[in-house]
Amino acid sequence: LKGGMVYLAAIIDWYSKAVLSWRISNTMDSSLVMSVLHEALDRFGNPEIFNTDQGSQYTSHIHTDALSSRGITISMDGKGRATDNICIERFWRSAKCERIYLNEYGSLPELRTDLADYIDFYNNRRFHESLGYKKPMNVYKEGAINFKNQAQKTLQVA
Repeated sequence: LKGGMVYLAAIIDWYSKAVLSWRISNTMDSSLVMSVLHEALDRFGNPEIFNTDQGSQYTSHIHTDALSSRGITISMDGKGRATDNICIERFWRSAKCERIYLNEYGSLPELRTDLADYIDFYNNRRFHESLGYKKPMNVYKEGAINFKNQAQKTLQVA
């Protein structure tokens, strides 16, 4: 922004590449990542594994305890290994090159509105080659339906 730096925190589903939750703040701290985490968990449920880098906001007790208390396995990238977190790194690159660097934002609300539009485009209207030219949110929802159907089949067999 014209007035300084802001931080974007997001949670992306590794398989579908769908952005499940995101926030922008002028500080990168535990409250930013916790609000993103709680929104994703409330809206989409608990994943088996949650992967992050080793930033202090992700290694904080408040963040790790929130995951552990829900029975979620915590996975952290190796130090200096951005490729361990390639899905979110690729999203950062796409968002910056396709939208953020092409605009000059005068305010945080202006950036937030434009980024919301971009993430909607990314999730729901953009075809992804790595997904067989499907849209991330469609792939995410298909996976959830398939998982639910498989769980029901398992329960019926038992």
